[in-house]
Amino acid sequence: MSAPRPQHAALLQFEVKDDSLYIGGIPLARLAQRVGQTPFYVYERRAMTERVALLRKHLPTDVHLHYAMKANPMPAVVQHMAGLVDGIDVASGGELHVALDTGMDPARISFAGPGKSDAELSCAIAAGIVLNLESEGEMERAALIGQRLGIQPQVAVRVNPDFELKSSGMKMGGGPKQFGVDAERVPQMLRRIAELELDFHGFHIFSGSQNLKAAAIQEAHEKTLALAIRLAQDAPRAPRIVNIGGGFGIPYFPGEERLDLEAVGANLRRLLEEARPQLGQAQIVIELGRYLVGEAGAYVCRVVDRKESRGQVYLVADGGLHHHLSASGNFGQVIRKNYPVVIGTRVAGGPRETASVVGPLCTPLDLLADQMELGQAQAGDLVVLLQSGAYGRTASPAAFLSHPTAVEVLV
Repeated sequence: MSAPRPQHAALLQFEVKDDSLYIGGIPLARLAQRVGQTPFYVYERRAMTERVALLRKHLPTDVHLHYAMKANPMPAVVQHMAGLVDGIDVASGGELHVALDTGMDPARISFAGPGKSDAELSCAIAAGIVLNLESEGEMERAALIGQRLGIQPQVAVRVNPDFELKSSGMKMGGGPKQFGVDAERVPQMLRRIAELELDFHGFHIFSGSQNLKAAAIQEAHEKTLALAIRLAQDAPRAPRIVNIGGGFGIPYFPGEERLDLEAVGANLRRLLEEARPQLGQAQIVIELGRYLVGEAGAYVCRVVDRKESRGQVYLVADGGLHHHLSASGNFGQVIRKNYPVVIGTRVAGGPRETASVVGPLCTPLDLLADQMELGQAQAGDLVVLLQSGAYGRTASPAAFLSHPTAVEVLV
């Protein structure tokens, strides 16, 4: 018997039967037994596969889809995604090793991020992946390392555009930025790439992330393609790759609307038809992380104590901000809002109450749910934070106060 849908049903991506959450076809209580401990993160293969299929349905067929593995670098997740997408984008030497272990063709792996060390550049050049150059200095270092190794570095230029992605949760371009090379400096850099005889592949133009507004993404796509066409005039060869970034957001909070992917895809199809004569056979890449895996994951912790303080109910759990910093509101939120949270075996039925879920840390910042309507819970019940497949465990201060780390499973 299916339970009635909770008020945040639009954000509930997993099956609910008999008032219990099912993830990967497994009832939550059984899943917790299988994992053997709480807290844990769980990621669902089915949800990731379906999200890629949705993108394939709505994006132009000639668009290449890359996974930005910084969103979730769990090796099993990356391995699964490698079988679904056209490429992987990494942001560190550690991520590079995980990506190479998937068996993906190194030519389909790219490396972005400021401050790459000489050791990271050496590994990337030796592996034959595409370096997204973030500065003139990085370009010169890559050239010297390539000469020493006797390998021609494969490079693209990460461009800091002269515009930003409006309404984005995190702006990555426009104005002064530590990311990429200012658009007006790129022509000179392209001439230097030719002098250094680097193997030029194209451009990486990323302007922002976590955007739910189709109109903003459509405008960014138009400006990005126009910028790529303009910069290509100074390139040592026609670009083989134009990475137009990502920015596709997922809803986290009540009132947020899902991104209109159909509208984004239709607009991009029109833009590419217009741009093809100038961009030739360049692969157009969309790089996504959160949009691919964010809704496929959940964080599960267990209530260890129930207490009241001056009329307010607190559910004290064995997990907290040290595992899931973003859900605590301390990872980019200006005004703290609650992630969607449920009691995993009391999703919508039974007695309800207003309660706060807090963790075991000695700080008032350790707050996972603030005065939310939840199923009435007792010690031993499982608390589930949805929308937790991206920027969770690895984006959190796991060593804070020396509590055990959360495990991860893929089902």
